[in-house]
Amino acid sequence: MVNMQKCAMIGCGFVGASSAFSLVESGLFTDLVLIDANHDKAEGEAMDLSHGLAFTQPMEIIAGDYADLKDCGIIIISAGAGQKPGETRMDLVHKNVAIFKQIIPQIVKYNQEAILLVVANPVDILTWVTWKLSGFPAERVIGSGTVLDTARLKYLLGRHLDVDPRSVHAFIVGEHGDSELAVWSSANVSGVPLTEFCELRGYEEHGRNRQLLYEEVKNSAYRIIEKKGATYYGIALSVRRICECIVRDEHSILSVSSLIQGHFGLTDLCMGVPTILGSKGVERVLDIGLNQEEQAELERSATALKQVLQEIQL
Repeated sequence: MVNMQKCAMIGCGFVGASSAFSLVESGLFTDLVLIDANHDKAEGEAMDLSHGLAFTQPMEIIAGDYADLKDCGIIIISAGAGQKPGETRMDLVHKNVAIFKQIIPQIVKYNQEAILLVVANPVDILTWVTWKLSGFPAERVIGSGTVLDTARLKYLLGRHLDVDPRSVHAFIVGEHGDSELAVWSSANVSGVPLTEFCELRGYEEHGRNRQLLYEEVKNSAYRIIEKKGATYYGIALSVRRICECIVRDEHSILSVSSLIQGHFGLTDLCMGVPTILGSKGVERVLDIGLNQEEQAELERSATALKQVLQEIQL
């Protein structure tokens, strides 16, 4: 029997440590286990986080090992090589698949009931690898997908239109990477179609503005990596949001990386698509309406992922 208020973070680099801090702040969990190949790093992060517990909800934070996973409800995997300047997420494939071949069997050895949340890149490939290596039901293997990309789109649209980004409803779907696409056809601001709302704000060059916004979303990570070396705060908040949906059984819709089996006419891959999340993990993948151009772009994104999957030896 797992404890949904006990969480583990495997990998205490920039993303893992920032996500751990975000989870401590959230008050969602009573126990947090930090695991890293460098145990001293995990111990240092556990100490640093614990010293702030006087300002948060009560919590037990430890630097542990894989045996400590035995009753964790959610296990987050952020371990892996980081993306370097000029390197695409796909360049990381073989290095991080090798790392996951070591990690996943250790998880399965001690816990076969948890929900696995993959954050390391390339997240769609590693989510599929985790599903294959773990043997877990697909609903309990989730990747962070395009949750952050979607948040970036909402932020940029909100700034462009001078409106609260929480009132913007739009998705980035597909690969978390260069082939991702924005679903403009159903985008709206609190029920007002995006094109109509843009015109209310005095914007008429819809095609040009959409392309500029899309390019800014797609290239955000590259720009941040170029300027500060790594991205971690945005994904840390995305991890927190995904965990909220699960722990609180919210039935919320996020574009996590889910197993695609027949959805959108595609099969046997993981990628970011609108998904209902609850206490059991994935409840349902939503086949939201796409226009003809968007469907073609999604198929191209799927093809790019499939080509990588064919190169992986499991």
